[in-house]
Amino acid sequence: MNAIVSLAEIAPAQSSFVYDGSQAHAVALTPEVEDMLRANCVVAIGVSGGKDSVACALAVARHLDNIGHAGPRLLVHSDLGEIEWNDSLPSCERLALHLGWELVVVKRAAGDLISRWRGRWANNVERYRNLSCVKLTLPWSTPSMRFCTSELKTQVIASALRKRFPAQPILNVTGIRWQESARRSEMPIAKPMAQLERKAAKGLAWNAIIDWRLSEVLSIAQDAGLAPHAADAVYGASRVSCAYCIMSTAEDLLAATRCTDNHEVYRTLVELEAESTFAFQGARWLGDVAPSLLSEELRSRLVDAKAKAEERKQIESVIPDHLLYVKGWPTALPTKAEAELIADVRSEMNDLMGLDMHYLAAESVLARYSELMAASKVKTKNE
Repeated sequence: MNAIVSLAEIAPAQSSFVYDGSQAHAVALTPEVEDMLRANCVVAIGVSGGKDSVACALAVARHLDNIGHAGPRLLVHSDLGEIEWNDSLPSCERLALHLGWELVVVKRAAGDLISRWRGRWANNVERYRNLSCVKLTLPWSTPSMRFCTSELKTQVIASALRKRFPAQPILNVTGIRWQESARRSEMPIAKPMAQLERKAAKGLAWNAIIDWRLSEVLSIAQDAGLAPHAADAVYGASRVSCAYCIMSTAEDLLAATRCTDNHEVYRTLVELEAESTFAFQGARWLGDVAPSLLSEELRSRLVDAKAKAEERKQIESVIPDHLLYVKGWPTALPTKAEAELIADVRSEMNDLMGLDMHYLAAESVLARYSELMAASKVKTKNE
C-alpha cells in the first residue's frame, strides 16, 4: 500500500537539498547529473498527468533554462490503455503546450495493462493444467512484482528513447518523492539505468524532485496556472496512476468509481476477480469497493469466487515447501507418496475450478516430472 510518511521521518542524507522555504522548487542534483546536463544530454521526463510529474517537469524545465541547457528535451507518456483516467493524456498535453516541449506517447506493442493481466491469467491456467507449476497463481501484478511498471512503462519508454537517441547520453526523469512512501524514501536522487545503457552513451535515472514536500508540488503547478488532473480536482484521488491501481489506497479506489468513465473498466476487473478467484489487492476485493455498479449476476459470482478462494488456499496448503516452485523447478523427482499428494491436490483443484486439468494420478505426475527434468538437462547442456 502507499503508506504516507512525514518528511521528518526520512533521513535527508541522500540529498544536498535542505528545505528552509528559500529554496522552494529547487531540483535535487548529483555531480553526475550536473555533468550530463552541462554536456547537453537528452532530458526525457516521464509524465502521467498527475501532480508529481507535472511539478517535476516544471521544476526541471526551469532549471534547464537557468543553466543554459541546449540538449533535446521531451515529455514521455506511457499509455496503459483503458485502465487510465480519461484526463491523463489531456493533462500531459496541457503540460506540453505550457512548456513548449514535444510530448511523445508510447504503448506496449503486445497490448495494454488489462490485456497483460488477462494474458497472464490464461498463461497461468495453462501452466497449471500442464503441471508446469504446483500452485495456481494470480493474474495481477503485486507490490513486489510490479511488471505493470517495468513492462508497460520503463521498458517501453527506454526502448523508444534508445531508438530515438542511439548515441546521446539520456537522463530519464521521474517525479518520485521520498515523502510518498517508506519504499520510495530509500530511493536515490540518481542511479545508472541499465535499460538506457548503449555502447556509445550512458543512461541515468534522475528523481529530480525526490526531496520535495507536497506543498511544493501543489504550489509550483498552481503558480504555473495549469489545470489539475480531474482525478485530483474533481474526484478526490490522492495520486494519478491507473484508475484502479494494485497500489491504490481504499480511498483512491473509491474515488475512481465516482467517475462514470471508469465504470466499465471497473466491471472488467471484477469479472477477472470472479473468474480467477484472486482478489485485486491481496485480501482486498475490488468488487467490494462499489458493488452497486455490478450486475446482480456478477455480485453473485464474486461471492462464489470468495468462497472458492478460501477453499483453494486450504487445498493447496498441504503442499510441503520443498515441492513448491523455485527457479530451476523441478529440482528433484517427488517420491511416490509426494506424487500421490500432488495428484490429490490437483484433482481437488480440478473439481473446484473446472480447469480440465491433466496429471491427476500419481503415475502421470511422476512421468511429467521426469519429462520436465529431462528437458531441463537438455536446456542446461545447450546453454
